[in-house]
Parts: sequence; structure tokens; C-alpha cells
Amino acid sequence: MCGSRTGIRYNISINIRMDLQKSYTNDSIDVNRSMESLDMYIESIPARMKKFSVEELLYRKQEGKWSRKEILGHLIDSAVNNLKRFTEAQFSSLPYEVIRYQQDDLVVVNEYQQLPLEHLLNLWQALNRQIVFVVRSMDEEKLNYPVDPRLSTGELKSLGWIIADYVSHMEHHFKQIFPE
Repeated sequence: MCGSRTGIRYNISINIRMDLQKSYTNDSIDVNRSMESLDMYIESIPARMKKFSVEELLYRKQEGKWSRKEILGHLIDSAVNNLKRFTEAQFSSLPYEVIRYQQDDLVVVNEYQQLPLEHLLNLWQALNRQIVFVVRSMDEEKLNYPVDPRLSTGELKSLGWIIADYVSHMEHHFKQIFPE
């Protein structure tokens, strides 16, 4: 993990208990590995998405479920909201409180189903490149800042945990887009 723009690398792993609802991370959090994975996805996902036909991109398995394009749109909304969280948590009062967003409403209002795939991919890549930059600019102290993700347990997590959970959430949705 780059702790600053000088390129200093930190090996940051945060161990946590997982008895939570709606989290995607496992027991061991490695922010550096999460950013390496995110870098890889930024480069590889566009080519994989472009292999789908228009019909495959727009297809909804059932009523009320998102298409592949809408899942990508949801990941754009997730990137927007998490970029805000990752930056604000560094200067807000602690513990930083995560504000939820209306994911279904955002997918509808943004009309991801109608937008060109190239537009969605460019936006998704740009947002995630900024996330990688912001996270790699954090030092270890900031990664350990307490965050209230508003989980049913009331448990506080670290900013590093929130970052790793963001990437794990993305991977969850990639399994829906690319069921192999």
C-alpha cells in the first residue's frame, strides 16, 4: 500500500470478526491487495464486458433483477458513494458515519440500461482510478480511522475495512455479470 505519493509501501492487514449482515469481505483485510485487484479490474473488465452481445447486456433474468449493464451502473453508483466516503473519512469527525444510498432508485434514475456501454465503462474506470489514487495516498493511521458502517451489530470498522469491503462488493457483482 503506498502510504503517500512518495511511493513508500506498507503491508497493511487488518484482521476482523465476521458476524455481520451485508458485508462482502472475509476475515483478513489487505488494503494493498484490494488496490492491486482493483487496478487489475480497471484494466480487464472493459474487454470482458465488450464480449457480450447487446441482448446479453440488456437481459434481465427475472422481473425486478438488474441486467449486466444495470449491475455495471450500480457499480458506478457504488464508486461515486465510496469515493466520497474514502475522502471524507480522512477529515470528518470520528467515527465517520457511512450514509446509505438508494441503490435501486439510482439505477432507475441514471437509466443505465439506455446508456452506451462505452460511456458506462469510461465512467466506471475513471471513478475507480481516482479511488486507487486516494487510497494509495493514505497513510496507515488513516486506514485505521474508525468508521460506523451502520451494520445491524452496531460494530465499528476501520476505513481500511470499508475500502476492502468495497472491492469485495464489486467482486460479488462481477460473479453475477460473469457467471463462469
